[in-house]
Amino acid sequence: MSDLLGLDEIGQLAPAGYYIALRIGFAFPMEEVNELPDDWVRHYTVNGFGLFDPVLRWAYANVGTCRWSDLKIDDPRNIMSQAQSFGLRYGLVVSVFDSGANAQRSFASFARSDREFTELESKLLLAYLRRRHHEAAPPTNLTKAELEALGMVKDGLRLKEIAYRLNVSEGAVKQRLKNAKKKLGAKTGSQAAALANQFGLI
Repeated sequence: MSDLLGLDEIGQLAPAGYYIALRIGFAFPMEEVNELPDDWVRHYTVNGFGLFDPVLRWAYANVGTCRWSDLKIDDPRNIMSQAQSFGLRYGLVVSVFDSGANAQRSFASFARSDREFTELESKLLLAYLRRRHHEAAPPTNLTKAELEALGMVKDGLRLKEIAYRLNVSEGAVKQRLKNAKKKLGAKTGSQAAALANQFGLI
């Protein structure tokens, strides 16, 4: 199996379900994929397990991989044994973190009902999460002028108003927004501004 896994391959490796959170900022991830069983998600949410979950606690304090069975964290709410009754018998938690000005963490939890994850599977899933974490990183090549224009789009200003405030032509503003959209992979100026805001760039 290639180390360039996609979600289809992830589903094969974690047939009982998985959860992936990319680039967690202050509180929320930029992107998340929740393929855990609906009944488990409901049970987990209703019981407010998030603050007590040994898997989450490990993910926020470590980097690398750890099988659920190897977690050495108190579980006063018996979350892990309750997960088993929903078919989540064996699991793997994966966490990556980059330090620096935009220090952010991504983590994932993968589950099976039949057996433990192998060392090779652990390495493949760690490589997958590292790649996705890197791909979701904010661009570093946006210019000050492009960010300035995006900030004004976020504030709801129209093209003419932005041009007036920046003392440039509307054509110059259009070009800045076009460049910013390309760098951010956005289709519209509003989407580019929303992404830049999410990344903490404006």
